[in-house]
Amino acid sequence: MLFDIIRSELVGLFGEERLASLPAAAFPPAAADTEGARLLRTVGVPTGTLRLREPDEDSGRLPLVQDVLDIEDFENASPDMTGWPVIGWLLNAHLALDPDSGTVYAFDSDEETVGGLHTDVSSLIQVTVRFQRLLEEFTFGDDEEAGFERLEREVERIGEETSGIDPLPFQDDETAWSVIGEEIAAGQRFKGDSPGGLALYG
Repeated sequence: MLFDIIRSELVGLFGEERLASLPAAAFPPAAADTEGARLLRTVGVPTGTLRLREPDEDSGRLPLVQDVLDIEDFENASPDMTGWPVIGWLLNAHLALDPDSGTVYAFDSDEETVGGLHTDVSSLIQVTVRFQRLLEEFTFGDDEEAGFERLEREVERIGEETSGIDPLPFQDDETAWSVIGEEIAAGQRFKGDSPGGLALYG
């Protein structure tokens, strides 16, 4: 695990009702006992920016890449990716877990590209938690311009500190997290009842 992630800490930050998780039975046998599956089962992620995929009602399983995407449409895709479980969505990308390496891949349906987004699931949870906290706790203060400058620095700090451990989430300006970071820095994605949202939207 690249990051130490403890469920009790997430519960303290967001509350039980704000954490989404996946049952062990949702994963195919090859992935069920992996560290990534364990983290998604026992720790979970805060709801909001990242959405976990709901298991199929009938089978109780997550869909596989081959169930939701035509792998031949994606640049850099290989046939072995078809059996990976799809664990969630981020922006317009399907997120899939490689059971062998533990890497989380993003399949961008608009750009028809695929690439590693996180070296492991602990990194996925860490970045999600940090951005979700920023959206829920940031305050602009009386000087809005100075507030935006502070906000931009906070977004940059999340990217820099993450990249020191896992370079994948912010490896360029085109990754889903880089785009989300830009949106947050521009004052988007704040809910109306958050301190930042109340300051921006009244």
